[in-house]
Amino acid sequence: MQQRRQRILTFTLIGLVTGFILLSVFVAYFPDNNIDLEFSEEVQENRMPMLDVLMKLVSYPGYAWISVTMAAIIAVTFLAFRYKKEALFTMLTLLSALVSTIIKAAVNRARPSADIVQVIEKTVQQSFPSGHTQFYVVFFGFMIVVMFTRRSLPQALRIATIAISLVLIFTIPFSRIYLGAHWFTDVLGGFIAGLICLWVLAWFYLRKRGDAV
Repeated sequence: MQQRRQRILTFTLIGLVTGFILLSVFVAYFPDNNIDLEFSEEVQENRMPMLDVLMKLVSYPGYAWISVTMAAIIAVTFLAFRYKKEALFTMLTLLSALVSTIIKAAVNRARPSADIVQVIEKTVQQSFPSGHTQFYVVFFGFMIVVMFTRRSLPQALRIATIAISLVLIFTIPFSRIYLGAHWFTDVLGGFIAGLICLWVLAWFYLRKRGDAV
């Protein structure tokens, strides 16, 4: 049973890596494609002031100084309650930004421009993959892993954390497209890259706990 589980997880990782490589090649050769344009048009079709604010709020925790501060606060909280391993791995989630930056430089895709989509939020770094999406999958995904494995934590806290994390993970892709900061393939790439990073992080976390996947 354990070996079968490991094979499934290994093949899952191989599938994610292969999918990400193929997507990166597609984006590199076809940076301007109808799939991205049509998706952006659909997402931005029904803009309204309240939704602008909501989408900006969803993206807010993903900005560099906010994400670092948030991770540090949660890590310190873990330390205060003697969850040293969780504190360490919470800070390690920030390494996803380094991975994202390296891939961005390698693919070097331009951001959506104002003459093509409605750019509500201007950004300067390369577009692929979406760093916000990747970070959310890694950081909030790891919070979900912790809540599932640390049964000693209060149940209400665990349920609330899992619910909030899932909402943020699945709304951030739409937020980035809605704000005109990314294309669909950018957020898809960020999601896949985030899953790969989360897989590796969770493997080491669970392995050190004696429950390696």
